[in-house]
Formats: sequence, C-alpha cells, structure tokens
Amino acid sequence: MLDEGKELGMPDGVLINGKGPYRYNDSLVPAGIEHETIDVHPGRTYRIRVHNVGTSTSLNFRIQGHNLLLVETEGSYTTQQNYTSLDVHVGQSYSFLLTTDQNASSDYYVVASARIVNESLWQRVTGVAVLRYSNSGGAASGPLPDPPQDQYDKTLSMNQARSVRWNLSAGAARPNPQGSFRYSSINVTQAYLLRSTTPVEIGGRRRAALNGLSFSPPETPLRLADAYGVEGAYTLDFPERPPPDAAPRVARSVINGTYRGFMELIFQNNDTRMQSYHVDGYAVFVVGMDYGEWTEASRGAYNKGDSVARSTVQVYPGAWTAVLVSLDNVGFWNVRSQNLDSWYLGQEVYVRVVNPEDGANKTEMAVPRNALYCGQLHKYQKYGPQTAIPRSRLLITRRRRRHLRRPCGL
Repeated sequence: MLDEGKELGMPDGVLINGKGPYRYNDSLVPAGIEHETIDVHPGRTYRIRVHNVGTSTSLNFRIQGHNLLLVETEGSYTTQQNYTSLDVHVGQSYSFLLTTDQNASSDYYVVASARIVNESLWQRVTGVAVLRYSNSGGAASGPLPDPPQDQYDKTLSMNQARSVRWNLSAGAARPNPQGSFRYSSINVTQAYLLRSTTPVEIGGRRRAALNGLSFSPPETPLRLADAYGVEGAYTLDFPERPPPDAAPRVARSVINGTYRGFMELIFQNNDTRMQSYHVDGYAVFVVGMDYGEWTEASRGAYNKGDSVARSTVQVYPGAWTAVLVSLDNVGFWNVRSQNLDSWYLGQEVYVRVVNPEDGANKTEMAVPRNALYCGQLHKYQKYGPQTAIPRSRLLITRRRRRHLRRPCGL
C-alpha cells in the first residue's frame, strides 16, 4: 500500500498481549473473542509494565477505579506520581505500581484506546482487558472509563508529558550515580533542527523526509563501509537546519557527530498527525516541548534540572520536542520515526560517532563473526557454501544466504 502511494489508514483495533478486546460493545467485538485477564490478589502492589508496540497509533492507558503510580520509563526511574490515565506513544514504555485496594464486587476494565485522533471516529480502535481480583464477585460491566476529554485541545496531553521527571534521588544506576552529572552545564557542541512534514512525491514515489531528505538505505552497511574504506556509501552533508527553498530529494546523508560531544536535537513536527522518534544507542534528555515553531528563544524554557532520560520521545502535531544527548557511544546510530509507515518511507537519519584516537579498537567491539557483508563488501562474507557452519546457526544462515547477493541494507 505504501509503495502504491496509499496510507495505511485506521487500524482494525488494539491487541493487549496479543489478545482482542473484552466484550464491552457487541457491535464492535465478535462474540467469543479471547481477551487478556490480569489476575491479582487484594491488598498487594504489582508492577505493571506498559509498552506501545503498535505501528502508528498513540494510546491512552487506564485501569478502571485504580490509580497508576508512575515509577520508570525506558530505563530511567521517574519521580513517583499518580495518574488516572497516561498517554503512551508509539515505541514508548512505562512502569506503574498498581495497588489492589478496591472493592472486589466485580472485575475492572483495563483500557488502551487510540489517542490524538478523532475519538468518535476511532472508537473501534480500543483494546480492553480485565483486571480480576482473586475474590471477584462478578464480571466487569457497564461503560468503559472515559479517556481524557480534550479531543480538540492537546494541551492536557503535553502537560502530562512534561510532568514526567527524572528521579534524582533514586539509588540506581544512571549517568550521574554520584549526583555529579549536570546536563545543563555542558556546552552544546552540535545542534540539529529536524523538521518533518506530510509525505510528498519524490521521483514519482510517495516519500517522507527530515529536512527535505528522504533516507535511502545503502547496499553496503554504513559501519562496515567505514571500516573497509568504501567510498560513496553515504555523505556527511546533512543540513543543521531545514533548507528554506530546496526541493525534497532522496539521499544517504548522515550526521557527523563529534565523539564525546554534546548534541541538541530538535524535532519539529509540521505534519498533521502525532509522531514519535527513537534514538538508537543512547538515552536522551527530554528538555522541552511546545506548540508552534521552535526558535533560538525556545531554549529559555528548557527544563535544566530533572528532565527525564529516555530513548523515544513524542512530538505533537504542529509542535516541537528538544532533546540533549552525550555522544559517548561509538558507531552509526539510527534516529527514526517510530511510526513505521513514516520510517519505511524514509523519515530517518544516522548519526556517525567515531573515536579519532581509537586505532586499536578500544572503544568498540570487533565486527561480529556473523555480520552480513552486503553490497560492495560481499566478497568478505564468511559463511559460504564451503564453510563449516555450527548447527545452531544453520537455519538462519541458510535464510540469509538467499539474500546475500541483494541489497540487505542496515
């Protein structure tokens, strides 16, 4: 569909742990469909981990009659605060503490419904599970707990996102275990404003882009191209700001990051729908977000004290989100839209981080034995017809071998 220039459209629904919605509305759910049940005992506290692994839809998560005590997101402990519901955008993860302190006269609905869309039109895009106390008196019934009532005003969702803060007092591993790491006092060495817009036609095909560049995966993997000195696999001319008048084009342009530098990435979403972006290899400090166009003056509103560190950030339609990242991890790292259709259509870029003093491979692991040598490096492929292959790797290697002579990308 995407190759034909079409949009994916509205999903059929939402699954929770691979199972369909509980029968809260017979007009939306076929009879007899299996649903997820969370069995709990009264008077206890449970950790609930919630992950949005969908393709393109933001979800609002809530449990009928219960508060959700937020404690963690994507590896970072957060300040502990209660929510009646929380928006979980594509690719994001949260941990909640759930206290089973309610009356067990009946089961309770667990709901994940489509968010930042026309809720009345998208009503069917709702996942429903059941929270069942061990002494439950009956099945859940009646209407679902209401989602946030801000269909045409997304300020509530953004303020909720801003309220997720880093827990600076938690005794856990993090970049500043001794409290000495102050991201606001580090000089920013590079800054990139990455602007996304609605997909456009480039070369006769519908494409998505950042700063007018739609990424095309090369035949030769980027990191291997660097290691073997392959020229032309990519260019290092990714613009720091969106070019004002340049026509969108397909490119293999890469950001040249400074090793141990401190980079600012501003995601400007000029599309009409919600986006979220993931940064491979790093946790990033989410220092600011707001509606409108980002300007240099926007830095004055950054959170310089306890911005949460995470790997996936949301960017609201017609808004921006700014993150800071310490480039201490050598490699080629993907920065991409987590909306899989936008990613497939080219809305991504790579950040190249190379240690210029690392001649003895001290800050990076050696190339793994099962690496795929594609494109111009096909001759270096280790597993061939005459090579003895461990039995445990035989199946996957046979599958890979069929693709060795085709571009295998990244």
